[in-house]
Amino acid sequence: MNGYERRTLEKKKQVVTATYHLINSDKGVAGITMADIATQAGVSKTSLFKYFGSKEDLISQVFMDFLENMGQDAEEIVGANLSFEDTLMAISNNEIKHLKNVNKQFYLDLMDYATQQKDSELSRRMEDYTKQSFNMIMDIFHRGRKEGKVDLKYSDQFLLLFFQAMVEGVSSPHIYEKILPYTSEWMEIIIKGVAPKNI
Repeated sequence: MNGYERRTLEKKKQVVTATYHLINSDKGVAGITMADIATQAGVSKTSLFKYFGSKEDLISQVFMDFLENMGQDAEEIVGANLSFEDTLMAISNNEIKHLKNVNKQFYLDLMDYATQQKDSELSRRMEDYTKQSFNMIMDIFHRGRKEGKVDLKYSDQFLLLFFQAMVEGVSSPHIYEKILPYTSEWMEIIIKGVAPKNI
């Protein structure tokens, strides 16, 4: 990578960071303009369009980076080979950490962008993130079975549907805001709920 490419990459990161801070304010996506972003990032509007093409592309990039960071942290947790309970709690705390750093409007805008732009890169990234999350959770449940912490009567299909139903429920805007303070209790109930009766 030459000097020009390195400077361009740094500028793009600067723009994405500035846009993240603007979106993660009370204004949300609808309340900011490319002029606002240019001012916050310290670049010209011409440069913004050269780097990202449109406001939608830039906003999508911010959301994709957010999902990627959450996913990478989760992968590191799973790779640490903690116990079943410790892994589930660490995954839960990772979600809390990321979600506490964004306001409700950011979360709502993320869900809105991912669901309304069906053929977008963000929508595909959201699907990949969801699949990755479910695969990770199944690996954790398999680890729990080996440790004797997950009752063998629960099939993979049931555990996946159970977790999927919970995630989709928590993703609802009227539940998301209320559940955050109770994430530890929520994970505790999951752990106790799937445990064999003699534990």
